[in-house]
Amino acid sequence: MQETYLEGILLAYAAFAIGLFSPGPNIMAIIGTSMANSRSSGKSLALGIATGSFLWGTLTLLGLTSLLTFYASLMTIIKVAGAGYLFWLAFKAFKSAGKRQTQELNSIALGDNHWAYYRRGLLIQMTNPKAALTWIAVISLALDQAAPWWVGLSVVVGTTTLSAIGHLVYAYAFSTQTMVTAYRKARRWIEGLLGSFFSFAGYKLLSSDI
Repeated sequence: MQETYLEGILLAYAAFAIGLFSPGPNIMAIIGTSMANSRSSGKSLALGIATGSFLWGTLTLLGLTSLLTFYASLMTIIKVAGAGYLFWLAFKAFKSAGKRQTQELNSIALGDNHWAYYRRGLLIQMTNPKAALTWIAVISLALDQAAPWWVGLSVVVGTTTLSAIGHLVYAYAFSTQTMVTAYRKARRWIEGLLGSFFSFAGYKLLSSDI
């Protein structure tokens, strides 16, 4: 039983980690801020975003757990919705891979107040409606009606750690134009791989025992 849950937990970790390689507005803000201002400003912004990830994960887990306590049949609907969102991410990745242009960097200038950058990162993440959909998809990969409490907790703690590490790596590595140029050269290949993985994750979620 534990091995079955472990597979789901690891798949949830992988889906979350792979998502970090597909820069959206949050990551582009970290890169732009690190380049235009300073690496430390980008780090503060990154930690705020990681905190937001933890809050979204906790809220999603508590909400799903409460719902499943009273409506166990909802798990099927949740997993289908999660798989649909993963397939949508795959579609977006493949579509992005077919484009030559890249996203514009979004620089945030708040002086030397690192607490202000942290708050801005938290605000960016908590006001992102896609975060809820992402967390439903990620947690659904590991959770089922009979899952013990430690399964959901493992997903939230593990993905929060990945979020903090991943966003900090962006702040460190992409504080130079050289890394940004290198990423843009490899972007289309990376997006293609992301599309393939999200398609696989969506298939696994649909084919799991629900």
